[in-house]
Amino acid sequence: MNTDVFGSVAAGRCRCSISCQEQILNVKISGEIDQAGAAVIREQIDRAAESCLPQTLMLDFSGVHFMDSSGIGLVMGRFRLMQTMGGELLVTGASPRIRRLMQMGGLDKLPIFGKNPIHNNPSRQL
Repeated sequence: MNTDVFGSVAAGRCRCSISCQEQILNVKISGEIDQAGAAVIREQIDRAAESCLPQTLMLDFSGVHFMDSSGIGLVMGRFRLMQTMGGELLVTGASPRIRRLMQMGGLDKLPIFGKNPIHNNPSRQL
């Protein structure tokens, strides 16, 4: 099992850890996503995606307790990035509050809240 670890990034009150395994780019975000944090996180995600060329980009929002419109832009931009790469974006772990903000921003119209591909194939583990 080959895992590329791109490390952790902190920007203000926003943090994320990035790793790639079996064509899945995993990004675990925590803290507060605001304009400054989103810009740094976006750059790191894009750099990792260009390096590992994933089929799936998983954004785990389980540690996010605040998000402004910059978070909506972060998700929308990564959705477009994955479309151009022929892959998919999946958002997981969003609290009801964060999920509601995403819905208000129109993200519920995108196919990004699907099933986790790991659950679709029980033999794969992260």
